[in-house]
Amino acid sequence: MSVRTERQVADGLLPSPVPVRFVAEDGTTVEPPAGYPAPEDERLLDAYHRMVVGRRFDRQATALTKQGRLAVYPSSRGQEACQIAGVLALGEDDWLFPTYRDSVALVARGVDPVEVLTLLRGDWHCGYDPAATRVAPQCTPLATQTVHAVGMAEALRRKGENAVVMAFIGDGGTSEGDFHEALNYAAVLNAPVVFFVQNNKYAISVPLAKQTAAPALAYKGVGYGVRSEQVDGNDVVATLAVLTAAVENARTGNGPFLVEAHTYRMDAHTNADDATRYRQAEEVEKWEAADPLARLETYLRGRGLLDDRGVAAASEAAEDFAARLRDAMNADAETDPFEMFDHVFAAPTPQLREQRDLLASELNAREA
Repeated sequence: MSVRTERQVADGLLPSPVPVRFVAEDGTTVEPPAGYPAPEDERLLDAYHRMVVGRRFDRQATALTKQGRLAVYPSSRGQEACQIAGVLALGEDDWLFPTYRDSVALVARGVDPVEVLTLLRGDWHCGYDPAATRVAPQCTPLATQTVHAVGMAEALRRKGENAVVMAFIGDGGTSEGDFHEALNYAAVLNAPVVFFVQNNKYAISVPLAKQTAAPALAYKGVGYGVRSEQVDGNDVVATLAVLTAAVENARTGNGPFLVEAHTYRMDAHTNADDATRYRQAEEVEKWEAADPLARLETYLRGRGLLDDRGVAAASEAAEDFAARLRDAMNADAETDPFEMFDHVFAAPTPQLREQRDLLASELNAREA
């Protein structure tokens, strides 16, 4: 390969020098870079309704932790544009590999909200059927799902399915070895997978500046031969446009794609975290002004696609959704203590049978 050709290949992998944007913080339109068609109006209205419901779901889940109905909940408030755009860019037969912070995306994907919260409730499984929903279990260990996603993408291709896999990951996860292994593996296989990095500026309490010196996380894909892009993750119009292009790139045999979305985690890492110990209120207020939901609403109103009636209808639907979730989560789940022994081994070991018998005798003694 000539030096000129090598340079052309490298240039084709590089992300835009600044994040792709269609809509400014105040809801006005800006000139986007060439190559990304704007999403259709119907998709944007759909995104708005899903974002409204998603934010209400997030608030309700946070409240459920305070009521003792959830053991933990990692909020994604402020990241709704990423959550919804990621789901809308996928087809029905595509796969999603989420992290623990992507519950809103799962709800938008159509997974039962009670099943979404099962793991966070403290149950032993993810709550939903991954094969039926084409959604992998929410992953708590950082970045491990990215390697799984590549493996799934390659498996689907070998089976002859024209499906794409999207792996969600946070900025902290890009510091893990699994992430780099997944990028290399995907590039070598030319796998139909999209890596979607939601850069919310903190890995728990560690700010981005202490995680990497790269000009943007999107550049991490270039060294592995993965086409990359960065986008304003609080602009759902831009995020949906870029992710749609990335999914199409993967689906048509052009290999993996890395997208970094610049966004912000408005709430603490989880309900067990005190974010005031590592970030200032002024920083949060700055990002409040870039709120993705308010930005989209202003944009849609300005284009005559949304009015007070539409806003009220979306809000009413979100409240109804939250009420049904609240009622379902307030009902005590029926549990079988012997389930803890199921699926530990293909065939129960003598030690496992002994432990099960011991539990049975203790329960029988209690009832006697």
